[in-house]
Amino acid sequence: MPTQTRRVVTGHDAEGKSMVLIDGPAAAGGIYWSTSDCPADNSKSEDAAQMVRKLEPSLGGSIFRYAIIPPENPNMTAEERERTTAQLFAQMDATHCRTDTSRHPGMHKTRTIDYVVVLSGEVTMLLDKGQVDLKPFDVVVQRGTSHAWVNKGKEPVILAAVLIDAKPV
Repeated sequence: MPTQTRRVVTGHDAEGKSMVLIDGPAAAGGIYWSTSDCPADNSKSEDAAQMVRKLEPSLGGSIFRYAIIPPENPNMTAEERERTTAQLFAQMDATHCRTDTSRHPGMHKTRTIDYVVVLSGEVTMLLDKGQVDLKPFDVVVQRGTSHAWVNKGKEPVILAAVLIDAKPV
């Protein structure tokens, strides 16, 4: 499975006729698209994926992205794993999303409802209570709960996700 996916975004020409606006890879961070409010404004022609630099969408907005979860490195110390994970969340302006990380440094909670599809690989979703092993085409509806994605395998896991702003829990 390729780690870079094709992104085709439609738009309107000057006469209001449908057309391909963008045909290429997802934006940095695996972002396909983003909206800043609901209902979304489909009249703009800028590449909304280029504006996303955060884990969470703007208030009232959404983000469509994919994520690649690499296999966990068994040689990494707990301190290294914590430092690397903290840097990743800081890069996404999401340090506030990290919850109790005593179970795993990737534990986090967003103010969103997320629709997640496992595209390839197998991944474990850790929750505060329990865990769920997922395989390709399993779907998760993540409702603002604390969780972490753990890849215990040898191949990267690819997830597609739509994050939609929601009321905080």
